Amino acid sequence: MATVGAMVRKNRDNVVRHRGAVTLRGEAIPPTTADQHLLDSRARADWKQKDAWRALRILSEFVEGFDTLADLPPAVSIFGSARAKVDSPECELAERLAGALARAGYAVITGGGPGVMEASNKGAREAGGLSVGLGIELPFEQGMNDWVEIGIDFRYFFARKTMFVKYAQAFCVLPGGFGTMDELFEALTLVQTGKVTRFPVVLLGTWYWQGLVDWMREAMLAENKIGPADLELLCLTDDVDDAVRHILEAGGSDSSGSPDASARASSAASSEAGSEAAGSEAAGSEVSEAAETIEESAG
Repeated sequence: MATVGAMVRKNRDNVVRHRGAVTLRGEAIPPTTADQHLLDSRARADWKQKDAWRALRILSEFVEGFDTLADLPPAVSIFGSARAKVDSPECELAERLAGALARAGYAVITGGGPGVMEASNKGAREAGGLSVGLGIELPFEQGMNDWVEIGIDFRYFFARKTMFVKYAQAFCVLPGGFGTMDELFEALTLVQTGKVTRFPVVLLGTWYWQGLVDWMREAMLAENKIGPADLELLCLTDDVDDAVRHILEAGGSDSSGSPDASARASSAASSEAGSEAAGSEAAGSEVSEAAETIEESAG
């Protein structure tokens, strides 16, 4: 059976990989990713030489993310399968949801890839909202979809996940796989433990999620692994209007029913802060480049 690495090498000429600000094609693409290097416990001999310098590259991702998204208006992160077909129920639902959120005054943040993510970015942009994509370096490159207006490519999952939570007022979760489940349960854990407050989590697609919610009630709650209040952290619906209403009520709104005007007004300052952000972004890139140079020298 061919491995993912072998498949990437076989189709190397047709593959593009993004590593932060760097774009790689053809033979320039390494067989592993930055996350793999960081988490590979078999390379213990390299830890003292490389990991301390790798911290600078990690820092640069936080700097770039914070500076790029600092002036984002109130936003909602939408998650779902990259494998969903364009005409699938979840993609149609995602597009309608993103459009409704945009009309309610929210920016939409996704993973920037295909499937549900692309449908969400499309729905937000066509409705006049801001469409954001947070990509990730993977062995199989997905690429940023064409509906993303502000896109950031990350090397490290944990830096990317911080941005999903920090700059969102809610999570909307549509049918998806392991990555979607990861984002869902991390959000629930953050809310349950009080790390984030007033952070609604909405599951859309009762045909997909009802079984999971039933299991949580019949297994986790029944065996006292969670409390009754924990199940109330979830809103399960098929209705886009219900989802938007739930987010507005949980997050606070002004008299027009839109997200708080003072928070939304921060985006008006983006042009004034543009030169400062550009300078900070350049600094972040310099930190990243310096870290790479030192890391390569150490290796």
